Amino acid sequence: MKIKVYTLEDHLKESLKNPEFRKAWEESEAEYQVSRALIAARIKQKISQVELAKRANTTQAVISRLESMSANPSVGLLQKIAQALNLKIKIQFE
Repeated sequence: MKIKVYTLEDHLKESLKNPEFRKAWEESEAEYQVSRALIAARIKQKISQVELAKRANTTQAVISRLESMSANPSVGLLQKIAQALNLKIKIQFE
């Protein structure tokens, strides 16, 4: 007997058929990209949220909110974090 496994990808594909869900999903793309890039850069440099916060002159809670997509950061804050990671930010419209 074969058991059909319902994966996260299956669920997402089904959910994206709902226009309201699709709109919310697409609107969260920018926050997702910021979160993903921040986490990847921090992990690559092997530093904690606390250490990054100290370097960027902010708090660990701010870094956590950015990484969990619970904040809408200013460009100034993103610049401070980029400098703390010895990186530059690049913003583009498509």
